[in-house]
Amino acid sequence: MTAIDLNSDLGESYGAWAMGDDEAMLSIVSSANVACGFHAGDPLGILKTVQAAAKEGVSIGAHVSYPDRVGFGRRDMDVTSAELTADVIYQIGAIKGVAAAAGVTVGYVKPHGALYNRIAHDPKQGQAVIDGIKAIDPNLVLMGLAGAPILALAQKSGLKTVAEAFADRAYTPGGELVSRREAGSVLHDSDLIARRMLQLAREGTLEAIDGSTIKVDAQSICVHGDSPSAVAIAREIRRAFETDGIAVRSFLKA
Repeated sequence: MTAIDLNSDLGESYGAWAMGDDEAMLSIVSSANVACGFHAGDPLGILKTVQAAAKEGVSIGAHVSYPDRVGFGRRDMDVTSAELTADVIYQIGAIKGVAAAAGVTVGYVKPHGALYNRIAHDPKQGQAVIDGIKAIDPNLVLMGLAGAPILALAQKSGLKTVAEAFADRAYTPGGELVSRREAGSVLHDSDLIARRMLQLAREGTLEAIDGSTIKVDAQSICVHGDSPSAVAIAREIRRAFETDGIAVRSFLKA
């Protein structure tokens, strides 16, 4: 692999509640998953993040979620397909408007938190998200968990997709993310994480939480912006890639 996308969840501050360091992250990553207001983010903060991303030449994605600000979008919700499709249309529409005001465009959609995990294997909610994307802009790319059925479902429905791996999360032997409720699910050692991501880029494999080696075919790597060590992790990953001759570049600019 000669190039790979590095993305982060941004625009998640809300009023007096600050979340992450968007300015620092935007100087490192190549794609920004921008909150749409349903799990985090307020209009002014979202606008500032999109403007900053535009200034840095970072690709912009709509980070759509269940309507769950209190739970930061990490609580599963049993919503109807019609509701979920409408929620996705509404959120993408909001980011598209902000992006237009900043003179840029939205290129992809990445579901957030519980919605991301649910649709990875739930075809009913997955199709509702796909239908929402297609209704507002069928040219948008869907970002999803590498190896998950949602990617094939989206492709069958006519959407382009990009497979994603998580730098700061542990994996099960089955290639899924270890639940945040379990010990060791979130990684913090930037050197270890950088080595893992180099292995991913070079060999397409990762070490699972039980020590086994799993296959992970991903074109984008996520560093969660809400982690206290997020900037240090992203910076070390980028340094490791560039030292190894791997360029950090948005999958939309490949």
